[in-house]
Amino acid sequence: MRELPEEWRIEFWVNAIGEEHGDSGGVRYISTDQVRFYRGTSGEPSPLPEVPALIFSEAMRDVDLFVGVASVGNDTTWQDGGPEARHRDYWHHFAFGELGLSAQTRRAALEGLVPKLKIASVCSFEDRFLVVRGQKRTYRIHFGSGNIIMEPTSQYLCVVADRRITPNSWDVILPFEGDAMLSLILSKAFLLAEDSKITDPSITRQIDAR
Repeated sequence: MRELPEEWRIEFWVNAIGEEHGDSGGVRYISTDQVRFYRGTSGEPSPLPEVPALIFSEAMRDVDLFVGVASVGNDTTWQDGGPEARHRDYWHHFAFGELGLSAQTRRAALEGLVPKLKIASVCSFEDRFLVVRGQKRTYRIHFGSGNIIMEPTSQYLCVVADRRITPNSWDVILPFEGDAMLSLILSKAFLLAEDSKITDPSITRQIDAR
């Protein structure tokens, strides 16, 4: 629950999935549920038309950020859908589906940033993806999840992020801080723009497979 001005409070409901716990003792997996807005001491949620636009916007931004960061859709090991593949559809939808608010903002930021980069000539924008034309293949990087599809076969490309790489590695000043996914997308774009120079066998095996 988050306290907000004007005596508004918000509840974001979640449900535990399974009984597996993490190292901190908390439940490892949850599913998201309702977002409710309450005013004053009322025990009943307020209708959405009565919620001030600023409060609604800030709350949903937090929800979108929470889901975007914590979702198993960001975890490449969940490509198979997890136990009994029961979350496969969710993983694929999150990994390559419609863009949330944070992803839309990220796309707008990249549209202003990419044309100024040295890889601009091999990059373009296509709906939900940043398209990068390498020497070996063309790649589509999703603005929401950062996941990659290789063309022309639409294969998924698993690239584990190198946390040592930062925006400073490219002499780029990002338009805002705090969006790790934007940095991740840029790092993948720089890597794939020169795919013929990639030496990591875990990546080259995927690129060269047909």
